[in-house]
Amino acid sequence: MAASVREKQAAALKRMLNFNAPPLKNTAAEPVWKVLIYDRFGQDIISPLLSVKELRDMGITLHLLLHSDRDPIPDVPAIYFIMPTEENIDRICQDLRNQLYESYYLNFISAISRSKLEDIASAALASNAVNQVTKVFDQYLNFITLEDEMFILCNQNKEHISYHAINKPDIMDTDMEAIMDTIVDSLFCFFVTLGAVPIIRCPRGNAAEMVAVKLDKKLRENLRDARNSLFTGDTMGTGQFSFQRPLFVLADRNLDLATPLHHTWTYQALIHDVLDFHLNRVCVEESQGSEASPAGARPKKKNKKSYDLTAADKFWQKHKGSPFPEVAEAVQEELDTYRAQEDEVKRLKSIMGLEGEDDGAISMLSDNTAKLTSAVSSLPELLEKKRLIDLHTNVATAVLDHIKSRKMDVYFEYEEKLMSKSTLDKSLLDIISDPDAGTAEDKMRLFLIYYITSQQPPSEADLEQYKKAMLDAGCDLSPLNYIKQWKAFTKMAATPANYGSGGVKPMGLFSRVMNTGSQFVMEGVKNLVLKQHNLPVTRILDNLMEIKSNQETDDYRYFDPKMLRGSESSIPRNKNPFQEAIVFVVGGGNYIEYQNLVDYTKARPGKRVLYGCSELFNASQFIKQLSQLGQK
Repeated sequence: MAASVREKQAAALKRMLNFNAPPLKNTAAEPVWKVLIYDRFGQDIISPLLSVKELRDMGITLHLLLHSDRDPIPDVPAIYFIMPTEENIDRICQDLRNQLYESYYLNFISAISRSKLEDIASAALASNAVNQVTKVFDQYLNFITLEDEMFILCNQNKEHISYHAINKPDIMDTDMEAIMDTIVDSLFCFFVTLGAVPIIRCPRGNAAEMVAVKLDKKLRENLRDARNSLFTGDTMGTGQFSFQRPLFVLADRNLDLATPLHHTWTYQALIHDVLDFHLNRVCVEESQGSEASPAGARPKKKNKKSYDLTAADKFWQKHKGSPFPEVAEAVQEELDTYRAQEDEVKRLKSIMGLEGEDDGAISMLSDNTAKLTSAVSSLPELLEKKRLIDLHTNVATAVLDHIKSRKMDVYFEYEEKLMSKSTLDKSLLDIISDPDAGTAEDKMRLFLIYYITSQQPPSEADLEQYKKAMLDAGCDLSPLNYIKQWKAFTKMAATPANYGSGGVKPMGLFSRVMNTGSQFVMEGVKNLVLKQHNLPVTRILDNLMEIKSNQETDDYRYFDPKMLRGSESSIPRNKNPFQEAIVFVVGGGNYIEYQNLVDYTKARPGKRVLYGCSELFNASQFIKQLSQLGQK
């Protein structure tokens, strides 16, 4: 299998931390000690990929933010990893003037312009530090890889390229150009790191098309300029099928507004929905002991704990896409096996504590020494296992609290029925007016999904009734105003997205988790199992990757940056199905779609699909953006 983009980006970072030379294989040599200076952008790119320990192994003794107060360290080389922005450049010039470090390796996350380079050069001249600026590199790493198959463009300043920014009605053309340039710059970095020139497909007449046109132009210009092209030579042959190019599908968030609002049922997507989860780190509030605080005392402050959910965590890798009930059972099983192992170690200890008088104990000793040695050698492994079990117990319990207090299983089941247009067992009005079912936001999400997926919008009288019920529940109706305009607009433009014949089948209540010894009290939560169905984004990908004819995707535009001339209609098209594809959603994505694509690929061996989005939001962040749009 070809190296994943995550591995490639991590390798590029390691090369940069080794002064842009390939890292040496023999690790016996001491690394050169150095300082790493990054801005917030650089920090977000590095943190999901390299741990502090890995940085230390690469010789990084200190890692500091560019705009913090840093003391001079005269005899140490400094590696900078920053965006080429005005303020960053000014700060570098200031560092040169103050002679902070022995030598400077400047690495820009995205390409630096000629004029800014000249600013640095003149500052270096003025402060007599020309010899100390050892290297200046453009790294083309302006994107964040979260998983082997998933990347986002940025975490800092993401409101500049958010769904709200792209879709606000009073946007100026110049602003739109700037947003598109930011997105294209990051995508260009992504393909440079991947080392492949894609074939680009996109729908017509929306933001995705603007991105496609600009990206095509940027890739073309780079390929034309043979001397400085980033896609030649050794990097190109590294793909698994270097002669087979990846397909790049640009989709627009407006194709499907229901999925980002959907209540979900898989572990990773649930964590993202109800807890604070970004850049692979989740923050959980620890519930305090239930003893009552004396009257009039301030309530106890909740502790926040953060956990990293990484590729090294086997449990996470295996279960992040599983339905939540399965995860709860799996955590319980892990806990049981761990306890059994722990008991075994304890038992051996007590035997070893026997007095050495009688012969029985002596003969047992020789037999048990071997056992004990193996038990002791497996201790570090056991401790790591224990840490992971505790982590997932805490995270899963926090998620379960939300599911139970907000009746999220009810919402999930009802929304699945709405999206797959199956018969409903109770009226929408009942759920909205039930004071126990969920928060005002949950009700709003449910109603928006109903409104987006319904063939006929509800009559005025019905709508008034729903609105009244939602206002009584404390909902803010501004998202609905925007969705109404959006629906009226898309009705003219295209048919509504079809969500496939999905649905869920309830499996009866939990069997194993219900028994008394379990950590998780699942009473009253439905045990729902997902049926595999493709969301709109996955379906579009399927049509384009397998070259199926479908009215939905037939008039998607086709760009091939390697073709030097020829209009779109005359380009010879690729007729064979693609093996590798990248789906990118302009306007934001979510873990539900990512998981749907992962499941789609699992069923098709040999295929690889990456999922990217301009920002990763959960439903409440998306609703905030919709309500800002609705207040205009």
